[in-house]
Amino acid sequence: MEQAAEELNTGQLLERFQEWLGDIGPVVLEALLILLLGWIVSRIITRIVRGVMRKARVEPTLVGFLGNLTFALLMTMVVISAVQKLGVHTTSFVAVLGAAGLAIGFALQGSLANLAAGVMLILFRPFKAGDYVEAGGVSGAVTEVQIFATVLQTPDNKRVIVPNSSITDNTITNYSANDTRRVDLVFGIGYGDDIQKAKQVLEEVLAQDTRVLKDPAPTVAVSELADNSVNFVVRPWVRTADYWGVLFDVTEAVKQRFDAENISIPFPQRDVHLHQVA
Repeated sequence: MEQAAEELNTGQLLERFQEWLGDIGPVVLEALLILLLGWIVSRIITRIVRGVMRKARVEPTLVGFLGNLTFALLMTMVVISAVQKLGVHTTSFVAVLGAAGLAIGFALQGSLANLAAGVMLILFRPFKAGDYVEAGGVSGAVTEVQIFATVLQTPDNKRVIVPNSSITDNTITNYSANDTRRVDLVFGIGYGDDIQKAKQVLEEVLAQDTRVLKDPAPTVAVSELADNSVNFVVRPWVRTADYWGVLFDVTEAVKQRFDAENISIPFPQRDVHLHQVA
């Protein structure tokens, strides 16, 4: 009899499970169908959004970020709809999601600040990949603008990752933004040297360098009567790509011409007098 009762209980359980499955099965299938169709529609909408942004020539990094954000928001709504179909009260569900989002926001406020700064950098584009900038206390060529950080390559080939919030919170200097730059140089001569001759030599050195632009014209002028020298400012304009080459080559050429023309370049000296005490 015990075996018969056990078989009866098992049969009742199977019958009740079949009844429950018959009741809940269609609802589960509808929820799964909502998830599947929602995923497909979300993918299609995301592709359309990305295509529109690409046609508008939006920054590729921003295209990827906004595309992923669009897909995440759409899938969130799909999941809520599927859960609601299962009979779960979505009001409390949304409240839990909101509270969790708030807690996560407080925990990741630094990352969110970098995220917001990354969006600002991509939208307003104070620099682009390849520009040489000074940002966040670091100087280097921009290799990549990411959502959370910007990657710079320093002249000595170091890879520096700067948080985006550090960049937007400080001054940004873009050395590559304009087509031309001014090279600022200072050369000193002795007080006994001929000023006009030195000025002529400096002008000739600039004239012989084809990288120096004619317009605007370079400036060569006496700027200071210093303690040990008469100082000239030499300010030629060049194309941005030629800046460092002109800086180094003109400095070398001036030294060579001053030596050839017997124009002295003062340097600090100290005379030491020794007195013999009887």
